[in-house]
Amino acid sequence: MKKIFLCALFVTGCLFQAEAQDIANNALGLRLGDSDGFGTEISYQRGLGDNHRLEIDLGWRNNDDYDAYRLAGLYQWVWNIDGGFNWYAGAGAGLGNRDFNDNINNDDDDFFAFVAGDIGIEYNFDIPLILSLDFRPEIGFDDYSDDLDLDIALGIRYQF
Repeated sequence: MKKIFLCALFVTGCLFQAEAQDIANNALGLRLGDSDGFGTEISYQRGLGDNHRLEIDLGWRNNDDYDAYRLAGLYQWVWNIDGGFNWYAGAGAGLGNRDFNDNINNDDDDFFAFVAGDIGIEYNFDIPLILSLDFRPEIGFDDYSDDLDLDIALGIRYQF
């Protein structure tokens, strides 16, 4: 038990001592991908300090069963790996509306909420461009899909 405690303490200390790279005050772009169809989001990131930021995504998703419009907000921590490479992790929540494409659920649209985690890697080029790849597990709260959704996406953003 003592070894586990010391290892956990060491890992926690390393995380807090990792050098953070200054992140851009603002970044605007697209986030493309989804787990069960295709989706695109307009993505805005606002730097809140040297190593944390707020990301707001407004997007559209579709698959064979529905089209969805979503708004997500995530708080992220950013750590430098080497040079322009960073990794980040965060958590947040969102809201959306789902429009069904079948005859079974066509009487109403479905309003939903979800909580999300986020982990990814990004590269900051010497020009004001960021490319990222992230993994966002989401847990939905509604009648249609109250399960885990694993979202993988590619992001491209302009920094200013």
